Amino acid sequence: MTAKPNPQSSAWNRALGLLARREHSALELRQKLRSKGVDAELIEPLLERLAECGYQSEQRFAESFTRSRVVKGLGPYRIRKELQERGVGEIEIEQAMAPFEDRWVETAIAVKEKKFGLEQAQEFRERAKQQRFLQYRGFTHEQIQVAVEHRNS
Repeated sequence: MTAKPNPQSSAWNRALGLLARREHSALELRQKLRSKGVDAELIEPLLERLAECGYQSEQRFAESFTRSRVVKGLGPYRIRKELQERGVGEIEIEQAMAPFEDRWVETAIAVKEKKFGLEQAQEFRERAKQQRFLQYRGFTHEQIQVAVEHRNS
């Protein structure tokens, strides 16, 4: 006779497996556990227990996510929006983005130069193309202006 699996321990193991691969926000974990068929009544207590034990942390997720997006060359608007979409609160977002506040212009310049080269664009169409690209990446108007007008001396 085979023992029936405990749904609580099964959900716990599934959640730990997800967190072992990478940090997740509570919203992401909730969605993934639902999609894996975990009973809705088990999810909220499970998330609370994971947070109490330190296995899941919104702050740790926000910091990790922000770092990975900065490395990919994304700007503050886009990163903030993506964190909000993942259910991260404003306080955690502010704390995660604080270490990068003085580096956004440098990042915008590096992203622009990687995509378009070191030369400053002379034609209006080329400048507009660079501006749209940086805007899509999530940089502010001021950061975009500095990056597009940057001259490599």
